[in-house]
Amino acid sequence: MNSTAVAAETLTGKTLAEETGARTDEAAALIAGARERIDSLDDRIIGLVQERMAVSAVIQEARVTSGGRRVNLSREMEILGQYRDALGKPGTSLAMTLLELCRGRV
Repeated sequence: MNSTAVAAETLTGKTLAEETGARTDEAAALIAGARERIDSLDDRIIGLVQERMAVSAVIQEARVTSGGRRVNLSREMEILGQYRDALGKPGTSLAMTLLELCRGRV
């Protein structure tokens, strides 16, 4: 076994190529590195969503304590449009999920 293949073995005993579905060790290493980057990005995205949820809760509480409604539908429509314009139709679904997460209870 060459040194690349030895280095490419994972904790599961499979080679990176087997684990990633790549056909070469070089492609497997590239995929493994990209997956690490995606994991890091996902951690950041989750943190940002949690931060957005907290800020949204502050807004909702201020709105409700001032006698308003918890949800501002015209603002939500703006957000849906922003995500749709930036990401296409799937952006609308993403925005809906994000809005649902941020609608928490005051």
